[in-house]
Amino acid sequence: MHELTMEQLWSTSQLAGGNVAYIEELFETYLRDPNEVPEEWRNYFDKLPRVDENSTVDTPHKPIRDQFLLISKNQRRAKPMMSAPVSSEHERKQMKVLQLINAYRGRGHQHAKLDPLALMTRETVPDLDLHFHGLTRSDLDTVFQTGNLFVGQDQATLKEIIDALETTYCGTVGAEYMHIVNTAEQRWFQQRLESVRSHPKYGEEIKMHLLERLTAAEGLEKYLGSRYPGVKRFGLEGGESLIPLMDELIQRSGTYGAKEIVIGMAHRGRLNTLINTLGKKTSDLFDEFDGKAEYESHGDVKYHQGFSSNVMTPGGEVHLALAFNPSHLEIVSPVVEGSVRARQDRRSDPVGEKVVPVSIHGDSAFAGQGVVMETFQMSQTRAYKTGGTVHIVINNQVGFTTSKREDTRSTEYCTDVAKMVEAPILHVNGDDPEAVLFVTQLAVDYRNEFRKDVVIDLVCYRRRGHNEADEPSGTQPLMYSKIKSHPTTRTLYAKRLVEEGVLTEDTSKQLEEEYRLALDNGLHVVKSLVKEPNKELFVDWSPYLGHEWTTKGDTKFDMKQLQELAHQLQEPPEGFAVQRQVGKILEDRRKMAAGALPINWGFAETMAYATLIKQGYGIRLTGQDVGRGTFSHRHAVLHNQKDASTHVPLQHIEEGQPKFDIYDSLLSEEAVLAFEYGYATTTPGTLVIWEAQFGDFANGAQVVFDQFISSGEHKWGRLCGLTMLLPHGYEGQGPEHSSARLERYLQLCAEHNVQICVPSTPAQVYHMLRRQMIRPLRKPMVVMSPKSLLRHKLATSTLEELAEGRFRTCLDEIDDINPKKVRRILLCSGKVYYDLLERRRAEEIDDIAIIRIEQIYPFPHNFLGKILEPYKGAKDIYWVQEEPMNMGAWYSSQHHMRKVAHDLNPKWHLEYAGRDHSASPAAGYMALHLEQQEKLIRDALDLQG
Repeated sequence: MHELTMEQLWSTSQLAGGNVAYIEELFETYLRDPNEVPEEWRNYFDKLPRVDENSTVDTPHKPIRDQFLLISKNQRRAKPMMSAPVSSEHERKQMKVLQLINAYRGRGHQHAKLDPLALMTRETVPDLDLHFHGLTRSDLDTVFQTGNLFVGQDQATLKEIIDALETTYCGTVGAEYMHIVNTAEQRWFQQRLESVRSHPKYGEEIKMHLLERLTAAEGLEKYLGSRYPGVKRFGLEGGESLIPLMDELIQRSGTYGAKEIVIGMAHRGRLNTLINTLGKKTSDLFDEFDGKAEYESHGDVKYHQGFSSNVMTPGGEVHLALAFNPSHLEIVSPVVEGSVRARQDRRSDPVGEKVVPVSIHGDSAFAGQGVVMETFQMSQTRAYKTGGTVHIVINNQVGFTTSKREDTRSTEYCTDVAKMVEAPILHVNGDDPEAVLFVTQLAVDYRNEFRKDVVIDLVCYRRRGHNEADEPSGTQPLMYSKIKSHPTTRTLYAKRLVEEGVLTEDTSKQLEEEYRLALDNGLHVVKSLVKEPNKELFVDWSPYLGHEWTTKGDTKFDMKQLQELAHQLQEPPEGFAVQRQVGKILEDRRKMAAGALPINWGFAETMAYATLIKQGYGIRLTGQDVGRGTFSHRHAVLHNQKDASTHVPLQHIEEGQPKFDIYDSLLSEEAVLAFEYGYATTTPGTLVIWEAQFGDFANGAQVVFDQFISSGEHKWGRLCGLTMLLPHGYEGQGPEHSSARLERYLQLCAEHNVQICVPSTPAQVYHMLRRQMIRPLRKPMVVMSPKSLLRHKLATSTLEELAEGRFRTCLDEIDDINPKKVRRILLCSGKVYYDLLERRRAEEIDDIAIIRIEQIYPFPHNFLGKILEPYKGAKDIYWVQEEPMNMGAWYSSQHHMRKVAHDLNPKWHLEYAGRDHSASPAAGYMALHLEQQEKLIRDALDLQG
């Protein structure tokens, strides 16, 4: 920490004036034994930033500051060992003792008492045995150096050392942190764990609060169980410690200055979290159970619903948002990260101080779902980092009905995947609420100190089956025999507090009765709930509500200003050496801006972004190769050939402009697209774009389309303007790199939920992208974007078309063809249009018209009808596509085209021209591709021979 920050810390009122002597004494006590100071002061000292022991700061300090500066970033500087004559045998054993200490730090968790049911099989760890290190029981009373194991004590007997290690690492907390490469982080954990032996002493007020939260968690489940027996609710029974855990996480994050916490979780315990953490009114939940809720959309089941509220913390008001979530378990995790990043960007919070992501997982899903790995891999990348996520695994030791470890994973713990990013993992026995409280404090502090992910493995159990209609003993007879006789977490903790004299049996029963009475009255049961929240913490979506699809947006832009912007973007900084081909692209764009060269795709797309930024809209563009563009057409990021530095012209349009963020993503589709969906649902004023390297890459993210993009508005009322660019076109690149699987997205279309566009000119993509923001609609848009058309000699536009035009859902014939002479009409979309046009011109055909449908959904019935009107005397009408008949737009859209055709000319019967049915999207052999392409062109243009 810089000295200025130390001065600010020292000058706070709590440490100033006449309190100094008292606080210095407390701090000295804390340094000797943190358990000997009150928990509120221990919390305060725990959260003090650590100062590097190698700091060169040379400023006089008060005594407490002297002590504080002696603390390294991770632990207090160890005192030098006392020099004393010792035998070589003792020296040898001293080394073995230090090895034993390190063994406990690294593997003690494998002997920890983590399972409330005591059914977990713990393998013997040789490293934790005395004999493994050449020590025996006769050495137990021998005094050895302790390293840093004891605060302020250099020596202890071997027995005292082992007792300290067993208590710290093999109790109800099992900490995994030695896999972290950063020594500073390792020592931070050692100091925090060993100083209190992983079991801090808590005062009566804290203990009573823990019991009250457990009472709420258990009380709701009991109440719902008696009022709605057998109804699915995916209850939290067995994992009730989640509720006090969440309470502490929120309150402690608030003390660090957090203003928003975004939570993602699957269905287990969701209703309990909604009521007891977020403060959903109990009567509203009961109405949902009773079927009294009003339906504004298709809706979703109770345990998928999201919610938001504000609660008060010691650091001020905090906004809580529980993300809506489908049954696809872990897919919500990257959605939460995207929402958090959007909120952080809005708050200018690059390190994640003000917005905190929390992901709550199931044990088997955490181990089994690949998107978990993808999300971890994103956690420290430029495009997707959020300052560390607190992961909570509700580890009920059963995945659906599968409990055998050899069936659910190949690793010892369900959390082992987190080690790939060196995230610390804190296993804790859910039946020890005070241990749960401690690891929660540790996790929040770690996240705040190091801005990295941390995992809490809440080892618990599932008192009932997978759902309340399930009989679990059919598949887990031994486990559920044990569960039937096992007291609840609240029962165990209440008994413990009675034995400690903290409360009486009558007080315990009174807590239960008070909670049940609150439920009977349908009240809010979260005491920290803010009834009149600060609206500044919310995003205002009202301007985007209630608009029809026909709502228009003016996408024109002043010609002079357009040209000025275009010229500005083509000028790299002084001395910036661009690569030769890139220099040619910039030179061509200068000519385009001057009107001396037809406009191509890259220029038009870039100008769409530039003009939107000029009008106050932000842009976020990500994908696996978006900086230059997969097909080298964009070059929005310029690379200096001398020093590899980069320059992004769109970020330097004017002072104070909206953000233009462009990032090459990691090689992920599912997590990245889910992230961008979460981002787009949180920032209506930003054009959020994901570009697939090839359109078929989106196959790996299909669950995001199915569960969120296509149905999120109708299930949950969540608006989203996410744009997806999926390169598509048959150019002989084989089955995988030809088709973006247009048919899959069209199959998902209904009730005007998504836009499916296939722009075929630079002007069309320019106005399409601008329309997406300027029109006050926020609907997802899937774009079949081009590959070869990026440089096609016919796929060009003019400056006038950019400045004065608009996006047209259909494009009429461009050649000088007499409509009355037309005998055949060809309807098509995308690249095949240019293949048809070039062949028609080559064959000098003047009686076949080619009409482009640029927006396939929502289908432009009226516009297509107006374009076809002059041609209604034609004999035939065909739909032409490159895709096989069972793919592309044919099956999903023919009824739309037929209706328009029939309304104009009842004699018209829509015919098909294209590839035959196929199990594969495209041919893998170039010769076969060309043969198929030639056939469909000839069929469409009625060429004989």
